[in-house]
Amino acid sequence: MDQNAPAARRHVVIVGGGFGGLACARELGNSDIEVTVIDRRNHNLFQPLLYQVATAALSPADISEPIRRTLGRYRNIRVLLGEVVGLDLPAKRILLDEGEPVPYDILVLATGSEYNYFGHEDWRAWAPGLKTIHEARLIRQRLLLAFEKAELSTDPEEKQALLTSVVIGGGPTGVEMAGAIAELGHFMIARDFRRLRPEHFRVILVEAGPRILSAFPEELADYARKELEKAGVEVLTNLPVESISKEVVVAGGRSIRTGSVIWGAGVKASPAASWLGIEGKSEGRIPVNPDLSVTGHPDVYSVGDTALGLAEDGKPLPALAQVAKQQGEYLGKALRLRLTQDRQPESFRFNDRGNTAVIGRNAAIFDFGKRRLKGRFAWFLWAIVHVYLLVNFEKRLLVSIQWIWRYATRQRGARIIDENAAAAVPASTERTET
Repeated sequence: MDQNAPAARRHVVIVGGGFGGLACARELGNSDIEVTVIDRRNHNLFQPLLYQVATAALSPADISEPIRRTLGRYRNIRVLLGEVVGLDLPAKRILLDEGEPVPYDILVLATGSEYNYFGHEDWRAWAPGLKTIHEARLIRQRLLLAFEKAELSTDPEEKQALLTSVVIGGGPTGVEMAGAIAELGHFMIARDFRRLRPEHFRVILVEAGPRILSAFPEELADYARKELEKAGVEVLTNLPVESISKEVVVAGGRSIRTGSVIWGAGVKASPAASWLGIEGKSEGRIPVNPDLSVTGHPDVYSVGDTALGLAEDGKPLPALAQVAKQQGEYLGKALRLRLTQDRQPESFRFNDRGNTAVIGRNAAIFDFGKRRLKGRFAWFLWAIVHVYLLVNFEKRLLVSIQWIWRYATRQRGARIIDENAAAAVPASTERTET
């Protein structure tokens, strides 16, 4: 063996091209480390704005970009389109649904989360969530078609049923979705439809718990509820859902006829824990050490919604984009130090930049812990933060221009109905990042 031969480059494989996976890959970019990113989709997606695709405010291309384009400038990074189905831990190989297994030296699991239907997977077909472009398009399709069918109907009860949207789950996604649907519906009835009246239109937000936005201080949650009700949204709390079918939602013994249902009631981690042969904690998340490594697997790390990391107070870190991005950036830098300089970094520390939700035009909330914001200023701050977090300058410019135009005119330009679109969400599970 040649003593002077260069050492083989270490191979880091990242499964998942969401916030955490991409942040980690970028920190490893143009280093003396071989990196492979595997994702079941060919694009990254800015999920916090996916509800605006579902309500015709933005187009899918405005908030997504091919992963190969995002990482193309890094010559040491390879991108693979594939579905991970398991791991061969003794051989350190990743098993794909198609193609040869992928070997690794270091494995990063950033596989995200999926919506939790709490044992009622049959509800998925009638109540899609907001995790993928496909689901956002499907929701938009159903919302717009409901208006067109109601315009044709001569039965007032049928009109109201078609124009009743039920949003299940009072978290940030549900609140944002309900507010956006209300804004869309009032605009279209006032401007575009001649046989529809405001009294035909209903948006109902259903929450099983005692109040919406339970992760926020009660003061901000109360403000959000008042703003939603001012926009015409009916907020129903302490009302668990019992059944969902194509045209009826039953909650708390009440039957609600509806033209569209949106699910936002809870999430669970991807099945990555089962690949490791361990039991996931707290909705299936993988417990990780302070350096984000998986206990018992020193060469396996996890970030984002897949990982169950702990804050300094011992509480689980929330499944938020800012957590995933910070974990990915930290891990990329840590692996670079470990593999190229044989240095051990300090433990991960989460820098909480606040929690936010937008209710509607000129109305949002921000919780910074000791400081809280609500109203127009919070809404502008929400917009600035979300534009900043978009993947590149092109997306930031496009979204900013469209928001300014929409604010000035109230127009929504993505109201295209695909006449050949599928009528239901496929039975296969949709996940956030893989």
